[in-house]
Amino acid sequence: MESAAAGGAYADVRFMRQRSEFIGTRNGEVDELHRDEDEGIGVRVRVGGAWGFAATRDTSKRGAEAALARALAIARAQPRAQATELAPEPVARGEHRAGEGTDPFEVPLERKLERLLAADAALGNDRRLNLRQAHYGAYARDTIFASTEGALYDQRVVDTGGGLAATAVDGDKVQARSFPGSHRGDTMQAGYEHFDAMPLVGQAPRLAEEAIALLSAAACPSTTTTLVLDGEQLALQVHESVGHAVELDRVLGSEASYAGISWVPPDAIGKLRYGSELMNVTADATSPGGLGSYRWDDEGVEGRAVPIVREGVLRGFLAGRESAALIGLERSTGCMRADGFARQPIVRMTNVNLEPGDAGSVEDLIAATDHGIYMETNKSWSIDQRRLHFQFGTEIAWQIEGGRRTRMLRNPTYAGVTPQFWAGLDAVCSRPAWKLWGILNCGKGEPGQSMRVSHGAAPARFRNVQVGIA
Repeated sequence: MESAAAGGAYADVRFMRQRSEFIGTRNGEVDELHRDEDEGIGVRVRVGGAWGFAATRDTSKRGAEAALARALAIARAQPRAQATELAPEPVARGEHRAGEGTDPFEVPLERKLERLLAADAALGNDRRLNLRQAHYGAYARDTIFASTEGALYDQRVVDTGGGLAATAVDGDKVQARSFPGSHRGDTMQAGYEHFDAMPLVGQAPRLAEEAIALLSAAACPSTTTTLVLDGEQLALQVHESVGHAVELDRVLGSEASYAGISWVPPDAIGKLRYGSELMNVTADATSPGGLGSYRWDDEGVEGRAVPIVREGVLRGFLAGRESAALIGLERSTGCMRADGFARQPIVRMTNVNLEPGDAGSVEDLIAATDHGIYMETNKSWSIDQRRLHFQFGTEIAWQIEGGRRTRMLRNPTYAGVTPQFWAGLDAVCSRPAWKLWGILNCGKGEPGQSMRVSHGAAPARFRNVQVGIA
């Protein structure tokens, strides 16, 4: 580190240790069972505006010095670029622990399997129920970070969760239901208690019943109507059409090779109308339980709540120190994150949350809707490289008539264009209906990196949405 600083360069080093455990059952038998552990050092340097990065599993002083030498050589070999000062930040120093409670890695395997197999069995044995699945996952990440600016922190976060899925089959018809949500259920920054408290057994009969009922349900009609989305589906909508679109590296075009760019221009803060006046979005790395929560990001910036959209108008971007400085922001948003020691930090989402409104519960919202469709639990997603045109599908839907849920609908989908869709937002449920929903596999970067993140959302209503698109 001293050799980097001596030449007027910036350097930082991250020691990271990551552990994960996943257990899955399938039709009453153990289907998956694995534990992974990985640790090493990543060194990042900046010389004359050019970055160099190197990583090693050799965590000795000699290994770290060798990685530093390689990183410096890479930086010096880069084409010279106009140097932009990194946005200033207070020096990160201290210790942080999150997701504490019962260490999920210390809980006996037999206890976890007992819960999973009980939930699996509770789905029942109807012949049409072709596939019963229960799953559990735990993740822990330890980071020690130091920089030539004097930063030094020690941080540990633990994530735990799980879920349940039922798939019904009748001839060529296939329908599935998930709880608490699709895509590996519900994971939070928490100890084992979070998984232990999930009512998997209690919810299993409803889940199986709905999966079977969907086999004979009416198809979602193709029409333009009022759409009510549950919180889990809305969380994914925020992720794809807001979170990725306001990542500043995408906005500036430096992320185009893998994940595409963004329809949002870099000079849009305070000018661009993103949605209706009820749209308020905050990037918040301090959200309790969020998978995108931390005290400091992977370049030593302290996480905080940052307004992204206020009353429908763009107010901020997700940025790192360099990208923030490139467009004249005073500070980084604190969202540089790396998938392990062997990857460079890049701009990644913290918890990007749609703030709650005042429309009460989802039952209140449906009661206040004369005609429309209510969709629940994500099934599929598709969005273009600019995060502009999208189509999503959910596992289940219900017709709304006269403020009541009536007939069940199968294979529901909806489509739209990001600013027009959000302009149709006319009601958001209240704080008691708001929840953080975890996403475990957000992909970005070249080489690819997978990240865990959460999005807070409550059910909401949108007008004039195209639904039932094949």
